[in-house]
Amino acid sequence: MSDPSRPIRALYVITRMNVGGPARHLLALTAALRELGHETLIAFGTPEPGEGEIAPEGEPSMRIATLRRPLDPASDQRAITELTRLITRYRPDVVHTHMAKAGALGRSAAHRVKGPKVVHTFHGHVLEGYFASPSNSAFVVAERRLAKRTDALVAVSSSTRDDLLSLGIGRPEQWRVLPLALDLEPIRRSRIDPAEARRSLGLPTGVPLVGIVGRLVPIKNHVLFLDAARRVLERVPAATFVIAGDGELRPMLEAEAESLGDRVRFLGWVKELPALYAALDVVALTSLSEGTPVALIEAAAAGRPVVATDVGGVSEVVEAGGYLVPSGDGGALADAIESLLADPTLRARMGAAGREGLADRYSAERIGTAMADLYRELLART
Repeated sequence: MSDPSRPIRALYVITRMNVGGPARHLLALTAALRELGHETLIAFGTPEPGEGEIAPEGEPSMRIATLRRPLDPASDQRAITELTRLITRYRPDVVHTHMAKAGALGRSAAHRVKGPKVVHTFHGHVLEGYFASPSNSAFVVAERRLAKRTDALVAVSSSTRDDLLSLGIGRPEQWRVLPLALDLEPIRRSRIDPAEARRSLGLPTGVPLVGIVGRLVPIKNHVLFLDAARRVLERVPAATFVIAGDGELRPMLEAEAESLGDRVRFLGWVKELPALYAALDVVALTSLSEGTPVALIEAAAAGRPVVATDVGGVSEVVEAGGYLVPSGDGGALADAIESLLADPTLRARMGAAGREGLADRYSAERIGTAMADLYRELLART
């Protein structure tokens, strides 16, 4: 690509468009890049049963049915073949992969074509907390090899980059730290009354409400949230705890919460995010590992204080907008939640600080411009 004024053509490969940060980021990023005059196409795989899916409506896209998260050599080889054909036909300047499985298959396909520049984004430290130790070693070796076939590696937080560099994945000069691109304006602009928001969601009014938002999967550690709920309810019996999201662990978590009765509410996936965050007094996150947690960014946009486990890139999001507690410490989580519930002034101050802190950090326009600059830099290299 010799003409720097020519639009960039980028192919994005993502394992699945399940409800979560990577898919939300990709939709905002591609929309911003097209606003800048560039061409984009999203190739996405099949979600797992029980996962919510964000349909890429309005975005040029195609599904690769054989691209799935579980390891399946036969299916994986078919996905590589299909991706190779797509790259050959679409002729992108850049192939940009997201999430571990798409990163492996997409980069393998791009290497076969030997034309486009290759970029991969790590949305978190996927080698920690997702796989058993023997698998971790295999994934580290695989990521080291894949990094040698990659022109640039992107991390959504500095801590994620530093962790992966310490494992020998990539060279320092390959790495860029670019936050998530998110469309937060609907939440920032919302003026919905909290009581009305609660009524619309079927939640009680006039009681303290603590919520957690995300997929019901092991890495999110909702068991810790329920542990903290029990502790808080011993001292604040009027409190109610809300779990927004769905996933493979829902039946187990519902059984675990049965003893708490109606003090724990399962909402499933909530589409009206402004109403959800307006309804909550405190937003919690209990993950074992995170890159950049979208739920905490959304909570900050809504002016809600947060209590979160201090893992991965969480501290880069929370800053003055809430409390950080050690991972796995139910007592510390409960104490922090209780202190916020007891002090409306503190909640308001922390919520305002979090909202001010994020400012335009996650602006899709800003991240889109930075990503286009990275592509131009790579394409200018011989």
